[in-house]
Amino acid sequence: MKIGILGFGSVGQKLAKLFADAGHEVSIGLRNNADAQNNSAYRFGSFAEVAANVDALALAIPYKASLDALNNLASALEDKIIIDNTNPLNDDWSPLLLGQENSAGETIQAALPKSHVVKAFNTIFADVMQKEAHSRNGQNITAFIAGNNDEAKNTVMELAQAVGFSPLDTGDISSSRYLEAMAHLNIRIAVPLGGGTNAAFLYHQA
Repeated sequence: MKIGILGFGSVGQKLAKLFADAGHEVSIGLRNNADAQNNSAYRFGSFAEVAANVDALALAIPYKASLDALNNLASALEDKIIIDNTNPLNDDWSPLLLGQENSAGETIQAALPKSHVVKAFNTIFADVMQKEAHSRNGQNITAFIAGNNDEAKNTVMELAQAVGFSPLDTGDISSSRYLEAMAHLNIRIAVPLGGGTNAAFLYHQA
């Protein structure tokens, strides 16, 4: 599968390596091509160039920036999968609350009605987005997945499993409200309370 990633920060770099190691062709969308830093492992291009030439597009830039970028890419992303890794946060990582009747995932889906938005990986810190950190006491970290289109959701679940996570279907895109709240809790424990970012959720079915 051809997978594009918008952004090449810590999350973008980790996702790119996971996807490439699983055999996928990875392209990185950048605002400034100088950010490629002579990295030959992936293809680099503008947001528009990458969006036009992939089967799925993962968001590894902040939520507000994602909305701005996607508004200009809607036609190129028709019928494509959007892997929404975003959380509605302020610049200081504090929650940007959207209310109990909305979420970043739903807002992105509404902005791209002809695309298939799948919430995924938003509860997982970059520090544990690597194969050697995926297992906790023999159980893989859970990747919670939500989306309206079952085929797109199944594709992302298969991708999550291929890169070492344990995928869990949480229903349609409205479940983003709960997944984003989980991410806010994770951040609260990790940063203000000092728990650190080498931690993740495990959903254990007895």
